[in-house]
Amino acid sequence: MSDVWVVIAAFNEEKNIGGVIDKTKEFCKNIVVVDDGSRDDTFEIAKSKGVFVLRHVVNLGKGAAVKTGCDFAVSRGAGVLVLIDGDGQHDPGDISRFLDALNGKDVVFGFRRLSGSMPFVFRFGNWVINLFTRFLYGVCLRDTQCGFRVLTADAYKKVRWRACDYFMESEMIANVGRHKLKYCELPISTVYADKYKGTTVVDGFRIVLNLFLWRFRR
Repeated sequence: MSDVWVVIAAFNEEKNIGGVIDKTKEFCKNIVVVDDGSRDDTFEIAKSKGVFVLRHVVNLGKGAAVKTGCDFAVSRGAGVLVLIDGDGQHDPGDISRFLDALNGKDVVFGFRRLSGSMPFVFRFGNWVINLFTRFLYGVCLRDTQCGFRVLTADAYKKVRWRACDYFMESEMIANVGRHKLKYCELPISTVYADKYKGTTVVDGFRIVLNLFLWRFRR
């Protein structure tokens, strides 16, 4: 566990970030929080928890925040990166399961079980994006937009994305397919505190467009 680092991106999460960090500490000691230009007390609360905290002066987007955290962790000798959200949707208690599943794999993707708690627009959008991901990259996932992921540092160097926003999750998968990395999926439970948070319908269309563009990018 000494080379396992948890990367938590957060934006205006003063209500959740403290609890997320406290629970994560039960499973991993190396934690880096990236405050992506929050306008509330996210940064101060995270700093009070005694973990590494990096700060973007302005909001750059989830992709930029996660990349900042991953780059920092790798520079500190990380061998495995655990990506979870700072809003409390992901249960840090699942980290050990993901680490076990990583054995012999490059990446482990979480997938959210379909249920009535997942907004319909998310379920339909995910289905469409999953379909195009399989068609264009040969990567078969049940939930391409789930942010709970674990990967080796070597894999990160191959999948490192350019996208600054939520598109990073799809670009990462595109790079997994391009480099033919070994992957698997694990189910997770997810709490939807805000059904409008995250990708929108417009974002979904843009993700599909980008999947086509990334396919032919050298």
